[in-house]
Amino acid sequence: MERGANPARAPAHPGYSAMPALSMSSTLPSFLPRARLQDLLDALRAAGYGCVGPRVRDGAIVFEPIESTDDLPHGARDRQAPGEYRLERTAEPRCFAWAVGPQALKPLVFAPRESLWRAERDADGALQFVEVPAPVAPTAVIGVRACDLAALALQDRHFLERAAPDPHYAARRRALFLVAVHCSHPAATCFCASTGDGPRAASGFDVALAELDDGFLAEEGSARGAALLAGLKLEPARASAIEQARAESERAAAAQARRLPGRDLRDALMANLDHPRWEAVAQRCLACTNCTSVCPTCFCHAQHAAPDLDGLASAQVREWDSCFSPGHGYIHGWPVRPDARTRYRQWLVHKLGTWHDQYGRSGCVGCGRCIAWCPAAIDLTAEAAAICGGAP
Repeated sequence: MERGANPARAPAHPGYSAMPALSMSSTLPSFLPRARLQDLLDALRAAGYGCVGPRVRDGAIVFEPIESTDDLPHGARDRQAPGEYRLERTAEPRCFAWAVGPQALKPLVFAPRESLWRAERDADGALQFVEVPAPVAPTAVIGVRACDLAALALQDRHFLERAAPDPHYAARRRALFLVAVHCSHPAATCFCASTGDGPRAASGFDVALAELDDGFLAEEGSARGAALLAGLKLEPARASAIEQARAESERAAAAQARRLPGRDLRDALMANLDHPRWEAVAQRCLACTNCTSVCPTCFCHAQHAAPDLDGLASAQVREWDSCFSPGHGYIHGWPVRPDARTRYRQWLVHKLGTWHDQYGRSGCVGCGRCIAWCPAAIDLTAEAAAICGGAP
């Protein structure tokens, strides 16, 4: 992973000036009846957005294009534990009574694989370098969680707030319209309350919804979100509905049993680089890269040339990489991280520690995906507590 240009520690609450400012409205929420959720999707399409939302595929909830509310996971509940993810069906009407699936917003802005530019021969045989623009379509994402909004803000810090912003990321980021849904049913692997990133979305959205049995409380978070809701001509929410939504968010936070031993673990981790726990976890770690693939903030990538079969052109391809892969730490003929112990240590120390030097906060938003999708059932919160101590 890249180091920041400035070795001084970043401010604790950095701004994200590269994107339009999004903040929670001070106005009272409106009430969107469940039967009118389709009106929201129709209004987004009328505004020029394609809609992406949660759907059930291959036993998991993933973000995919949706045409109607029938595509949403009605009655779905997720059961997550270290190394375990299962979906269950209920007769309840809610569409968002689950925590998180294996995806976040990252694949929508930081493509898993894409061409950045091409080297080609012109008619005279001279070499030309041609930029490959990112394919972009205005996209509304329905069901974004608070932890994923926090992760997106960190991705913005890395790809946008730099001397040379990444044009591919920037183009996709500008095209997003974000409809958050406050989390009311956290999984056993969630710990966003301890990182300060959920379960209620506080900023970073265009529209935020709180789901109740009979409908949704809708709040604006941006000018375009306010315009969308104004077009729906909704009635103000009842005080009892507002109180119920608040209580559900509080219960969701209180239900989270997992936690990190602190929000800034930099000094504790750097003081324990030779802790015996690194070797113990390495005996279990498969270095499979699952944790970094599902992590909404990991941004490691590799670039390589992909020549055309006729030899007349070559594309420069960027694709996701991981600090768990052998090639990621291969420098000048020598692997600087030759085994699972050093690779896991690199990931955890950077994620929970030295991100503070770069971005002013931890790189973990408490979504728990790395715990559920680890085939060895390694629990990041347990490893951090064992190495740093359990006191907050």
